[in-house]
Amino acid sequence: MKRAAFLCFGLAALAGAVLVVLSQQWWFAIVGVAAVFAAWGYTGGKKPYGYLGLGDIFVFIFFGLVATLGTTLTQAGRLNVDAWIMAISTGLFACALLMANNVRDIPGDREVGKKTLAVRLGDAKARLTFAAEMAVGMVLPLLLVSYNPWVLLVYAMTPLALAASATVLKSKERRALIPVLKQCGLVNLGFTVLYALAVLVHQYV
Repeated sequence: MKRAAFLCFGLAALAGAVLVVLSQQWWFAIVGVAAVFAAWGYTGGKKPYGYLGLGDIFVFIFFGLVATLGTTLTQAGRLNVDAWIMAISTGLFACALLMANNVRDIPGDREVGKKTLAVRLGDAKARLTFAAEMAVGMVLPLLLVSYNPWVLLVYAMTPLALAASATVLKSKERRALIPVLKQCGLVNLGFTVLYALAVLVHQYV
């Protein structure tokens, strides 16, 4: 596992180094190092922060803000409202995936002392938090519709988001939450692909 982890870190660092050189944004190297430490510290070390209830914060920061805004900076050289909104939505979807996974694991995590945010919130509040993360992530792009009506394309993912939320809110069988992880991933992927399509259509059509 360690070899695989270090291999992934190495490949990511190489890709990041290429982006730093091409974009001439040298301070990105610091962000890259921070991302590596954040990834390792989630479950690694003597006190993994993922087991202290802080995992959701770091997932939002690095999977949402850092990933989206960093990519925007390397490609466009500047940030705009669109990038911030999509960064927040993407981060919330990533947090929702983590929350669904942690809700499933609440009983086992409690037994071994893993105090994830889901454990700290308790089952009912954790499930509501999942639904709220999905809902806010889906609603935020409406702020961009007046500027680019094609943004409405992202709402093709609404049925899948609703299905995931319904499962988490209603299902008492924890194994039923396993498919939700895939659904969250697909929502996030589809959301970003459709938004990219909306930007291209708005610009060239």
